[in-house]
Amino acid sequence: MPRKPREGTKQASVLALLRRPEGAIVAQIDEATGWQAHTVRGFLAGLKTRQRIAIEVLERVRQVGRDRQGAKGS
Repeated sequence: MPRKPREGTKQASVLALLRRPEGAIVAQIDEATGWQAHTVRGFLAGLKTRQRIAIEVLERVRQVGRDRQGAKGS
């Protein structure tokens, strides 16, 4: 069973963002935490493996540059 994070931590704020009905995107999480995108993805991978929290990816879009996006699913 996953441990409950302490109040006011970055982990608690990320989990709150993910629990919203609309969920969260990496950009929203990195803005809230100050983390870089690769750190957010690593944190989410850790939630899946170490804490057994299910993470769903609804749509994946490859980022090709600042404020631009690539093909869906890439």
